[in-house]
Amino acid sequence: MKKLINSAESLTADALAGMAAAHPDLRIDPRTHVISRADAPVPGKVGVVSGGGAGHEPLHGGYVGRGMLDAAVVGEVFTSPTPDRILAALRAADSGRGVLQIVKNYTGDTLNFAMAAELAEDLGIAVRTVVVDDDAATGTPDGTPGRSAGRRGTGATVFVERVCGALAEQGADLTAVADAGARVNAATRSIAIALTACTVPAVGRAGFELPDDRIEFGVGIHGEPGLRTEPLRPASEIVQDALAVLLDQLPPGDDDRTIVMVNGLGATPLLELYVVLNEASAVLRKAGLTVAHTLVGNYVTALDMAGVSLTVCRADERTLGLWNTPVNTPALRWGC
Repeated sequence: MKKLINSAESLTADALAGMAAAHPDLRIDPRTHVISRADAPVPGKVGVVSGGGAGHEPLHGGYVGRGMLDAAVVGEVFTSPTPDRILAALRAADSGRGVLQIVKNYTGDTLNFAMAAELAEDLGIAVRTVVVDDDAATGTPDGTPGRSAGRRGTGATVFVERVCGALAEQGADLTAVADAGARVNAATRSIAIALTACTVPAVGRAGFELPDDRIEFGVGIHGEPGLRTEPLRPASEIVQDALAVLLDQLPPGDDDRTIVMVNGLGATPLLELYVVLNEASAVLRKAGLTVAHTLVGNYVTALDMAGVSLTVCRADERTLGLWNTPVNTPALRWGC
């Protein structure tokens, strides 16, 4: 294992200290691992909070700022933050109008965020929750969850955080912000393909074996193996197969416009991601869908995994309008 770290035990804390040095416009609490806007809580505004284990950067801390999150809480690598730390994030974001928490559908996250919400309610903080569950690899062909825990939460998290943050910035109430997040989640599906496994520092070895001439189809963002191992082949064929699974589960809609994210999993060159976007655009056009906006780059990573995830959201006029409003965070910035 070769990594630029001091130790596996200090990795998250050291990275947060570096983030504090890079972004003095954010508040980063080294005790609770909560990252918040410098102006949080914003008076008269619904708070928007998310979080999860480290290792997915820039998710979630990279999306704290105007137009997205008011606060994010970071756990250890691939480990949910504890309820007391989540509560600290909820308190940091609460201005009296309540807080929406956006939670990826993993057992540890859903349990700990639910416990934190109960603690917050005891303190008089109104809390609503949107659970993100967009991973087509853990769904069935009819779009229903394919395992007991349901679909995993992956790339749609960025879309939900963006739209909810934009609506909250406009002064919408807690119910409206939560409903918007649920709509975006329901309209979004993702699928991921790995070229290599990732290495968790505390473990020191790759999560699964993958020969040089094979790919893992349908992996999770914590290094979970996929649906199957397949031969490596041209990007056009891989993308076509991936989008066939994704589009089979993408809910129908009246609008043919989409927001598409081609996301690197941590060790994929941007050059290759643009190749994937080119191929994905062709497949989507053939399917009768219009690509209205794109994100290409590292947005939801899995440490040092080489590979890509594709996320497609059916976007109506309201979603597109919120997407285009100003956003100013370390990882997403436009209109400011």
